[in-house]
Amino acid sequence: MTTAKNYYDILGIERNSAKPDIKKAYRTLAMKYHPDVSKEKDAEERFKEISEAYAVLSDDTKRAQYDKFGHAGIDGRYSEEDIFRTADFGGFEDLQDILRNFGFNSDFSTGGGFSGFGGFGGFQRKQDNPVKGRDLRVDLEITLEDAAAGVDTHINVPHTKVCPACRGDRAKPGTKKKTCSSCGGTGQKKDVRRTPFGQFVSITTCGACHGEGKIIEQFCEKCNGKGVVEVKSRVHVKIPEGVDTGSRLRIRGEGDAGMMGGPQGDLYVVVHVKEHPVFTRHVDDIICEIPISFAQVALGDEIEVPTLTKHAKLKIPSETQTGTVFRLKGEGIPHLQGGGRGDELVRVVVKTPGNLSRRQKELLYEFAKEGGENINYEKGVFDKIKDRIDRIQ
Repeated sequence: MTTAKNYYDILGIERNSAKPDIKKAYRTLAMKYHPDVSKEKDAEERFKEISEAYAVLSDDTKRAQYDKFGHAGIDGRYSEEDIFRTADFGGFEDLQDILRNFGFNSDFSTGGGFSGFGGFGGFQRKQDNPVKGRDLRVDLEITLEDAAAGVDTHINVPHTKVCPACRGDRAKPGTKKKTCSSCGGTGQKKDVRRTPFGQFVSITTCGACHGEGKIIEQFCEKCNGKGVVEVKSRVHVKIPEGVDTGSRLRIRGEGDAGMMGGPQGDLYVVVHVKEHPVFTRHVDDIICEIPISFAQVALGDEIEVPTLTKHAKLKIPSETQTGTVFRLKGEGIPHLQGGGRGDELVRVVVKTPGNLSRRQKELLYEFAKEGGENINYEKGVFDKIKDRIDRIQ
């Protein structure tokens, strides 16, 4: 990402701004800082900055993530390419027309891919420059135990690799490319226009050779002239201990193949931790609820409770109240950056017994009377018969 600055501040709008206001603010700033127009030294960086802000705030899903989590909600879920891939930069025809009337060669559509700076399509550049391959994303689901302990695993990743036959050249091995007669091998067409503001030069990509400067007469049969082939690789992934849902791991060079000798893209593995049947996670602490009997909390006891790796002894003092939380130090999740781990919080809840025998009910009734309570509990048939016999005697 280009910046940690507030996206709303970048566009100069309020947090509750509607989509039309966001688009209007972007349009104004884009016309001011477009590198083909602005003479300010930081124009390209500013244009990149406002384009990223617009790409996030114009998308309902990304905007919701940003409003809730800030930059962490964007950086932790999307690569730079992801941000611009779904952004709607349509509807700016007036901006394009204004620039084109001055002879500038600019294109605000994203249909041509991510060939511009910072992943934002828009500026013509020589086609034989090395282009880094596309970054890929894979979502990986793991257990809470794996998140705590860390895990080594492998995943199968479909991606592209440079064609082993033509080595990305796209031409059939053993054949040669011809110099493009349309552009003379430059890959570009130059158009000089005179306007009331002076002479402007517009440079466009050659349509005959598509900017390569060379014409391929026989394409490589293995890749059908694409220069890349689709493969499925088994990639090793090392999940560090302490990860949580949304953690993103970057594996360099496991994305799609680069073009024109460019480097392979990267693979981003986004972690999702499964819901656990016993524990819930709060940051690096884990929380569980243990049911115990009335006798245990009243008289005290030592119980066995589960942890992520074993069972531990927990002493329950007498007269413990239901809902009391006990802390097991160091039995939680390791801190992702190192330096210790969280705790386990055990909440005890008194479980009301069911299917009480007559004797148990009598004892509980006597217990209540001893404590000054007058309980009118519903008696069963046998209890009522016994009461009558007691009255007769």
